[in-house]
Amino acid sequence: MAALARWCFRHKWMVILLWLAALVGVGAAGNSLGSDYTNVFSLPGTESTKVLDLMDKAVPQQSGESDSVVWHVESGSVRDASVRARIAPVLEKIAKQQDVGTVVSPYDPAGAAQISKDGTTAYATVTYTKVGDALSKSQMHELVDTAHSGRTDGLRIEVGGDAVAQSETPPAGLSEYVGIGAAAVVLFLAFGSLYGMLLPIVTALFGIGISSSAILVLSHAMSVPDVSGQLSMLVGLGVGIDYALFIVTRHRRGILRGRTPEEAAVTAVNTSGRAVLFAGATVCIALLGMFTMRLGFLYGVAISAAMTVVVTVAAAVTLLPAMLGVLGARVLSRRQRRRLAADGPSTTPPNGPAVRWSSFVERHPRALAVVAVGVMAVLAIPTLSLRLGSSDQGNNPKSASTRKAYDMLAAGFGPGFNGPLTILAEVPGARDKAAVDRLVTTLRTTDGIQYAAEVPVKAGSGVALIEAIPTTSPQDKATTDLIDHLRDDVVPAAEQGTTMRAYVGGQTAIFKDFASVLFGKLPLFIAVIIALGFVLLLIAFRSLVVPLTAAAMNLVAAAASFGVLVACFQWGWGGTVLGAGRDGPIDAYLPVIMLSLLFGLSMDYQVFLVSRMHEEWVHTRDSARAVRVGLAETSRVINSAAVIMICVFGAFALSGIRVLAMFGIGLAGAVALDAFILRTVLVPSLMHMFGASNWWLPDWLDRRLPHLAVEPAEGALPLGTAGTDADGVDREFSYSKD
Repeated sequence: MAALARWCFRHKWMVILLWLAALVGVGAAGNSLGSDYTNVFSLPGTESTKVLDLMDKAVPQQSGESDSVVWHVESGSVRDASVRARIAPVLEKIAKQQDVGTVVSPYDPAGAAQISKDGTTAYATVTYTKVGDALSKSQMHELVDTAHSGRTDGLRIEVGGDAVAQSETPPAGLSEYVGIGAAAVVLFLAFGSLYGMLLPIVTALFGIGISSSAILVLSHAMSVPDVSGQLSMLVGLGVGIDYALFIVTRHRRGILRGRTPEEAAVTAVNTSGRAVLFAGATVCIALLGMFTMRLGFLYGVAISAAMTVVVTVAAAVTLLPAMLGVLGARVLSRRQRRRLAADGPSTTPPNGPAVRWSSFVERHPRALAVVAVGVMAVLAIPTLSLRLGSSDQGNNPKSASTRKAYDMLAAGFGPGFNGPLTILAEVPGARDKAAVDRLVTTLRTTDGIQYAAEVPVKAGSGVALIEAIPTTSPQDKATTDLIDHLRDDVVPAAEQGTTMRAYVGGQTAIFKDFASVLFGKLPLFIAVIIALGFVLLLIAFRSLVVPLTAAAMNLVAAAASFGVLVACFQWGWGGTVLGAGRDGPIDAYLPVIMLSLLFGLSMDYQVFLVSRMHEEWVHTRDSARAVRVGLAETSRVINSAAVIMICVFGAFALSGIRVLAMFGIGLAGAVALDAFILRTVLVPSLMHMFGASNWWLPDWLDRRLPHLAVEPAEGALPLGTAGTDADGVDREFSYSKD
């Protein structure tokens, strides 16, 4: 690491030009190819997947995006001449818009069923000749504006549809800009230097700039969900700024201790840079652990996020020292440079709130541990009621046209209208047609079914298609129970004595199956990533207690963060403020992705905290001092890094996309709890209680484990740096317990 850092520092312009070339080259490739995202929920062996496989036999492929124009009258009927006079011209204008294929009006014979029973609500179906991704936001805005032009007193008109919902999201990059701006403020307050503030941000921007373009290219080679790009940007901003922060902090302290900028940079990369490499590796391992789920939807997410982490780590250990070479001593503030010139290197022992807090923790470990465990346990309670499902347009903000259209359809046609169930039956024999009729009759009398009818299909397809409208909304637990009842009781009863085989599917059933499959595989996934993290920490710190403590802390942090998510998004506590929209279940794939990120990010702070403790233990064999010194010297930079991550992650609540808001709030909450309660209070308290047992490892195991040092041995440090800690503080400084 020292040789790499020195080479990058001395060949700074070449390194910077190479990174610029990579940014431009990969960016050009990504822009020329564009995105080819696919959201494929492939669940082999589930009924909903069987229905999807048979649908091609039953009905023709839909040609393009389908949206709905919904209207409601406060009094009278939508059939009134005055209402038809307002709506007809609107639909005629929409039919003439670019890429619109057909408009089915409820006033046409083909759309007679598109008027509610009470006659107060109706909708028209607008089908485009292109898929939603091929339509521009301006086209969707034109559709919405044209529909709204027909409004009048007592007549409400709204538009629903996936493409319309996409057009309602805030401008791309808004959350990222807010997060970067907040991080810049924190960095400036921490460093007091404009250049010091810019270095971590520029490093992170190079990382996410290259990786985001690479993800576009990757989407043409494999299935990559559309959430991957924004999720990877969220991760890249957080870890990119944090990793650079650790190295810049170490570099600045080295200069203040009297080292040349080159030696300070080499030392920073050779110490904190090693911790960054180790931390980045743990994040990647946790992310790639998603492959144990054996779900294609998650592969693209895992590779995209891991690739982003790899690029940001590479930028932190190569591009950053090159930029440090350009700036020299200007990485310090002017006041610090003047003080260094006037007074010489600083030799003052560390002091301040961090040292006093560390001493306080040493004096009261048991009481603080009890308080910390109590807080985390209370926050974790809502996790017991975690319910997985899927967000839909009913969770959009109340001001959104799609949310209003969703609510109008639910009020006019029933809560289940927005999530119909599809029952698809294989009917190989002629007698099976009677079985289909009996199934339809049974469905109509089944509790929880509002409406059921057979839908026309291709002649000779050998299948029958039934549409059933539940009495409850797609996100209601009663709808999930209804699907189980249909599959376990109603359908098998109809199949008896026939060769008919029927399957329950539809969008609601797909997400229900997806949640069930994920939940069943979650224990293995958690076990794998915890085991891998345990092994890494075991090798790095030659201890059994440290990795066991880290594993327990990861589980505690995950439980508490999911408790925050459930309270905000499922229970609706403050959800509107946090971008949750209407309360509803947690998206099914979110726990897996979040757990990967949480375990990886939690390991970061564990590595930076314990590596300093371990270094002190190796030199003094005094466990109490090791814990006290390690906490005192790392808590400030860990807390600063945590505040930056909280700002970056929390800003994603402004994305206007519920699932991204969940990721942002969940990760921000997890980082806050991890840094301010677990790593600052609980971990050091427990380590004080364990004493020398923290560093115990059986001799037979020690002999068999490979050696992997997070921090270099003292002799491996560059000339003139021996005797300093991983953050640039001289070891001979004493830390009083008082």
